[in-house]
Amino acid sequence: MKEADRIRVPMREQPVKDRVKNFDSVPLGYSEEEAMAEARRCIQCKDRPCMMRCPVNMKISAMIETIAEGNFKEAYLIAKEDNPIPAISGRVCPQESQCEAVCTMGKKADAINIGKLEAFIGDWAMRNGVTEELHIDEKDKKVAVIGSGPAGISCAVDLRKLGYQVTMFEALHVAGGVLQYGIPAFRLPKDIVDCELSYLLKIGVDVRLNHIVGQNVMLDELRREFDAIFVGTGAGAPRFLNIEGEELMGIYSANEFLIRVNLMKAYDFPEHDTPIVCGARVGVMGAGNVAMDVARCAVRLGAEEVYILYRRTKRESPAREEELRHALEEGVVFVELVNPTRLLGGDDGWVKGIELARMKLGEPDSSGRPRPVMIEGSEFIMELDTVVNALGTVPNRLFLGRTPELETTGWGAIKVDENLMTNIEGVFAGGDSTSGGATVIQALGEGRAAAASIHNYLSGR
Repeated sequence: MKEADRIRVPMREQPVKDRVKNFDSVPLGYSEEEAMAEARRCIQCKDRPCMMRCPVNMKISAMIETIAEGNFKEAYLIAKEDNPIPAISGRVCPQESQCEAVCTMGKKADAINIGKLEAFIGDWAMRNGVTEELHIDEKDKKVAVIGSGPAGISCAVDLRKLGYQVTMFEALHVAGGVLQYGIPAFRLPKDIVDCELSYLLKIGVDVRLNHIVGQNVMLDELRREFDAIFVGTGAGAPRFLNIEGEELMGIYSANEFLIRVNLMKAYDFPEHDTPIVCGARVGVMGAGNVAMDVARCAVRLGAEEVYILYRRTKRESPAREEELRHALEEGVVFVELVNPTRLLGGDDGWVKGIELARMKLGEPDSSGRPRPVMIEGSEFIMELDTVVNALGTVPNRLFLGRTPELETTGWGAIKVDENLMTNIEGVFAGGDSTSGGATVIQALGEGRAAAASIHNYLSGR
């Protein structure tokens, strides 16, 4: 192996001094020459471990081989066979723990940069107006898809390709779910999201925005109108710590903070009339991708000091390596081994600080990571102007609260069987509404699995 082939073709990025002042994409993408050079590093191993590890079973080796040959159109069509949104998943999928983690090349050198190649080919197709040429044999059966996030998208696309009449119900004024409200533009540009989602309309999915199932239309009504239903309502409700002071002003859930920034464009105030209060000193509780998104948004909103407050260490952080690196490069301070015990406010009702207890790491818990243990008497105060809770989410409470007949787990996820069917005949579910919050690519995979189950169900009727 040549020494040059051992190292990834580097991804060009915005300089730190520039990117902290804007919400433009940080990675600048591969050029055609760079993409071909990176793709040529792939040794095209026979057992295809990357494909086996992919939740949607993308034909990754074939896509990379055609990129190496410069046949970008064919590479795109290969990607689209299994993945309806490659330009999106290429940017946000945790490839380093999935396809790239088992890359044979990675045993001796740098793993192939699969995610960046996937994003490249999706972007290339958009720039060049390349689309799939589909022939759909229409069926008279109708399927409702509740939610337009990743699980709903993949389920709707697969069912539409099979010929079903698909209607998608979205509560918000734009489609995309977490892709729109949860992921900042510097990580996932919204023009990319809009372009990828326009595919739904092109293949004939009826997308109905501003429709809240459980409020504008009830599940029973949909059951009377449709032959099957897929619930992909996501996990949009925040988890709280239930500690003293959570009612203070200046404290956000990550959901609210990111919705204001991403969906309602608070960073462009007053051009967009959604204000957001982001003080000089911001503390973010949590250390996953959402916490990194919040922290990096706070930097761009003008915060002078931004802290990640985490009960373990950087090594145990669930955030993607790239997102953690970008956050640290942008000046975010990672405070390890601390756990919030209460939030402190002033007479005006605004948060003034947070009490933290120091932690030490014990034996591994059910997550496989060392269990954090509180050190008695170690509490200290950190002064903060804004606090954001980024400690995870639970499934959509509005929908579940209006559909009590749908069985859920003790922590609020929708119960499904091995075929992703709920306790209600003909009603299926998948994605974050059943897992409680995972990854975009996992949700895409569950949406595809649900589509296959729905097809089998309807074929037998």
